[in-house]
Amino acid sequence: MTGLLVAALALMVGGLGPALWISARGDAIRRLAGLQLAGVTTVLVLLVLVQAYGPSSAVILPLTLTVLAFAGTLVFARLLGSR
Repeated sequence: MTGLLVAALALMVGGLGPALWISARGDAIRRLAGLQLAGVTTVLVLLVLVQAYGPSSAVILPLTLTVLAFAGTLVFARLLGSR
């Protein structure tokens, strides 16, 4: 279990930090890429934490987040395309 927690911490520091930095700076396309990276990293962190702590039914949350992140990206891309 300790290895899974170290993996989750490494994903948060190594993935969410740069993703938040990218999504806070630059033009709209770079921010969109940062949001995508943050969504993927969040899903991976949640899956690792479910493996460490939660019951197998808790996998529904990261899988739902995957679908919502993809839908959000489509909406954001559509808004960017209308400019």
